[in-house]
Amino acid sequence: MASVPVIPDSYNHVLAELECLDPLLSALRLDSSRLKCTCIDVSKRWLALGSSGGGLNLIQKDGWKQRLFLTHKEGAISRVACCLHDEDYVAVATSQGLVVVWELNQERRGKPERIYVSSEHKGRKVTALCWDTAALRVFVGDHVGKVSAIKINTSKQGKAAATFVMFPVQIITTVDSRVVQLDYLDGRLLISSLTRTYLCDTEREKFWKIGNKERDGEFGACFFPVGKNSGNQQPLIYCARPGSRMWEVNFDGEVQSTHQFKQLLSSPPLPVVTLRQDPHYTGSSCSPQSLSFPKLLYLTEHCVVTWTERGIYIFLPQSVQVLLWSEVKDIQDIAVHKSELFCLHTNGKVVHLSLLLVDRCIERLMRRGFWTLAARVSCLFQNSIVSCRARKNLPLDKLEHLKSQLDASTQQDLTAQLEELISKLEPLDSACSSRRSSISSHESFSVLDSGIYRVISRRGSQSDEDSCSLHSQTFSEDERLKEFPVHHEDEQLELENVSHASVVVEADRNETFLPFSIPLSFRSPSPLVSLQAVKESVSSFVRKTTEKIGTLHISPESRGKHEAKDDDQLPELTLNPVSPQEEKESEPQNCQLPEEDHLRDLKTATAETIAKLQDPLVLLEPQCMRRVLQEWLVYLEEKFGREHSALPVKKSKTLCAEEQRAVLEEKLPVAPADRDPAGKEQSGILEDCIEKENADETCVSKARCENGTGVPGPLGCGFQVSPPCVIEPDVLKDLVELTTLCFELRVFSCGSAEAEESSEGSLPSAASGTLACRFLQSYFFLLDLKRVKQCIITTCATCPNVWETYLAGLKELTCQSPVALAMESEDMLKILKLLHDLGPWDDSPLLLAHAQRLYEKFGETALRPLIKFHPSILPSDIKQLCRNDPAHFLAYLDSLVKSKPEDKRSFLLRSLLQPESVRLDWLCLAVSHDAPQRANTMDEEGNPRPRSHLFTWGYSQLILLLIKLPADFAMKEKMADICKSHGFWPGYLFLCLELDRRREAFTNIVHLDDLSLLNGEDGSVPETIEEWKLVLHLARNHSTALHQHGPQNGNAVSNGGPCCPDRVTVENVALLLAKAIGPNRALPLLQECGLTLELSERFTGVCEILRIAEKRQRALIQSMLERCDRFLWSQQA
Repeated sequence: MASVPVIPDSYNHVLAELECLDPLLSALRLDSSRLKCTCIDVSKRWLALGSSGGGLNLIQKDGWKQRLFLTHKEGAISRVACCLHDEDYVAVATSQGLVVVWELNQERRGKPERIYVSSEHKGRKVTALCWDTAALRVFVGDHVGKVSAIKINTSKQGKAAATFVMFPVQIITTVDSRVVQLDYLDGRLLISSLTRTYLCDTEREKFWKIGNKERDGEFGACFFPVGKNSGNQQPLIYCARPGSRMWEVNFDGEVQSTHQFKQLLSSPPLPVVTLRQDPHYTGSSCSPQSLSFPKLLYLTEHCVVTWTERGIYIFLPQSVQVLLWSEVKDIQDIAVHKSELFCLHTNGKVVHLSLLLVDRCIERLMRRGFWTLAARVSCLFQNSIVSCRARKNLPLDKLEHLKSQLDASTQQDLTAQLEELISKLEPLDSACSSRRSSISSHESFSVLDSGIYRVISRRGSQSDEDSCSLHSQTFSEDERLKEFPVHHEDEQLELENVSHASVVVEADRNETFLPFSIPLSFRSPSPLVSLQAVKESVSSFVRKTTEKIGTLHISPESRGKHEAKDDDQLPELTLNPVSPQEEKESEPQNCQLPEEDHLRDLKTATAETIAKLQDPLVLLEPQCMRRVLQEWLVYLEEKFGREHSALPVKKSKTLCAEEQRAVLEEKLPVAPADRDPAGKEQSGILEDCIEKENADETCVSKARCENGTGVPGPLGCGFQVSPPCVIEPDVLKDLVELTTLCFELRVFSCGSAEAEESSEGSLPSAASGTLACRFLQSYFFLLDLKRVKQCIITTCATCPNVWETYLAGLKELTCQSPVALAMESEDMLKILKLLHDLGPWDDSPLLLAHAQRLYEKFGETALRPLIKFHPSILPSDIKQLCRNDPAHFLAYLDSLVKSKPEDKRSFLLRSLLQPESVRLDWLCLAVSHDAPQRANTMDEEGNPRPRSHLFTWGYSQLILLLIKLPADFAMKEKMADICKSHGFWPGYLFLCLELDRRREAFTNIVHLDDLSLLNGEDGSVPETIEEWKLVLHLARNHSTALHQHGPQNGNAVSNGGPCCPDRVTVENVALLLAKAIGPNRALPLLQECGLTLELSERFTGVCEILRIAEKRQRALIQSMLERCDRFLWSQQA
């Protein structure tokens, strides 16, 4: 067999074409001589292809379906750019130099529409398009060096605003030569031209030239964002230089170092994995390459990709390494998204490449059934596969299965090479092989990075093949392909934790969970029995430990010792795994029965209940739903309520009744001597509740309620945070759905009347809260924590104990997490960084437990940094955490709103107001905290004090945002009353104008005595003659009142003058009137109101000036019209 060159182990990445886009281009008719693809861009959702015919095809990447086709009559599409932070927008440049911005309206399912057409670059060739990373703004560069910015006014903020408000094009700069590439990050625009690179601060309008040496040719530049774990490190910039070099530049435009890749590019190219041809590797080095990189693109984390006419190059610039380079000819442009590369060739062809680890590439090829190609790649990269990391993703079983799929007669050389690779992975005399044979011929143990022992069932062993030879010979090729489950490409198999033990067992109960496992009917049952024995032993261990802890009545000190002892026993189980055969011998025979038999009755009842709930007559009637759930709850309590409670099952009914009565009576303060009728009614309900619960034998154990409040303490809680036995995933899903539905409908016990009374509101809220707390403690492992949290916030606001119990359960669930362990010794910043590194949290309720711990330890200072975890933590959650101190919640909400750009604050706040009634609660909090004294903002009669609207309010921005959001008439009236009662006059005036209570608004403006409030910016200028008369009348009365109380308030000037031009006086209002309608119309109106005697010579002088200005303005307009007329007549002649 001839030796085949093998790729060195330093290369563990490869470019792979796993999907061919030729059929897509053919369907779009972009493969003809008349039409071809001219430009390309990609985002998370879209693949955008511009054509020479002026059409833009937007293809949805999920399934490669064409969703939209946008036509342009302005010429061929030369550039296209998708908005990455809002994929509803796309910008297009045509061959005529026009830039068109489209709004796709996908969220509203409307038709795409043009929202902006810029002709700033008309007649020029647009060479670069780039979107702002935060705002709706497009940067455009052309071939003469002109760079402009187009700001978009989105219709999502209002249809009228989007139609009539068009922002003008902003000219950023004009550089000395053609713009090669644009890039934008965090307020900085990067402009790369033919001669040098420029850095522009678009907010402060500052420009820097990067470096001192110029260049001549197409050289790209890009931003290099820092990773998640880089702390406060600023992004970097990389600029291409001649001779395969790059400048590394800091975020201020200063060159830090020059990286040379010329010698590193002397290595041979790596093959591209594609079905078009077999991968080939020469192994011979080539001469160093001196290249010019026309563009630089940031690819995933730590990588920069570029290309030339010869191939594609991917660098690790921070460590000055070449990740790989591959020969791909005739590339015109490349668009990247994460690890995907979409290459546009000069002939219009598009190729989809993915940057993958070698083992991930082989795994995907095997999933698709490309066995020969997978085998060739395995042989080429065998050095990488032999490495430790690759062996985790490509274990020996997969390679043996891959070898079995090859044709031994026609692929002898490839089979021999694969056998050689397998022999390198596991020699016959290795320690790993001996350990596997000593445990079982069918099982093996592997140790994960976390220290967990993983029990793996071997399918490719010789004993399996011998025992199943008859079935294997008749197994068809199509059936073999079924053993590969169809999962998402990037999903990895998750390990199933059995109870609290750190032993992970891959069970045989579901064949589809085991990759590369063929369901053979004649297979020996020994792997199933041995694996089940391990699982049963672990479950039995946890069950017995739980029963011992719950049964013994011990002191808190001794309980802490027992818990510490149990915690010490669990790691011993992890570090000293028992072989399956030993476990099988030590366990009784009946323990090998599967857990499904134990839950047979519950599974049957669950299936029947789900079927009943699908009946519309039951589904639409809450009482019927409660009745059905009560019947099902009997089976749930039988399996998980009584058997796993802390007290024995055969506890007397009398003791149960006494305990429940004691708990509920503490919640209901009723005096035994002089009890009112309402108290008697509550007592009757209580007794009836206890009697019915005793009748159904659903008492709650005393150990779970020993603190007397229903809220679990740190040591006295009876939370069941994990299943007491193994439950099938499908059964567990149904149990979680029904248990959560019970909590939402307040069905806390199987007593027939109790839940009905609770739902109708006759059961006291305190007693209902206690039952809810018990329910949470008993079935915490069967609850959808997200839905339960929402239910508690919306329906259990009057029972804080329920929220405390919910949080206590979350704390118990996360008590062994790294954050909880670090809470004792670390400072707040380190804990927050640890929380951030453990993300993304999405909307996991477990984050609430850590937030509660932070708030308990550090107080208000811990709330403000939590805005980084929005929307995983919502303001409603924070309000629950600090409900005893609303000022802390206000500080968090204000910080959260101010953390967003101004144009997005209203949208954020509106999304948080769920339900709408929350707005009034937040408004009341904002106007009552960090606010001026009410006596300083209004007088005894409730009128505003002069200039009291100029007081500083701590949360004025938040208040104005709340009142300016869209709302119905009733909501605005309530907000106006709140603002008036607390003296927040800016908001009150705004709402009066919104509610068309203009007379009331003018009255308060006059009381505030500030003439600037009558300006036209906020619509408070009088619009009719009657309104002017009203304001003049109010000003006269106000001036008279000030004159009478002048000694109390200082110097009072009844008519205003040069010393008080900003006060609301008759003369100042008359001047506003003269400016608004003209002095000739204002004088008769003032005479009609009898106010001419109160006007000074200043008013007369100003009116004369206004008349002169009006006369001159008329003369100027007349002169301009005459000139235009003469010019038009001359042009016509």
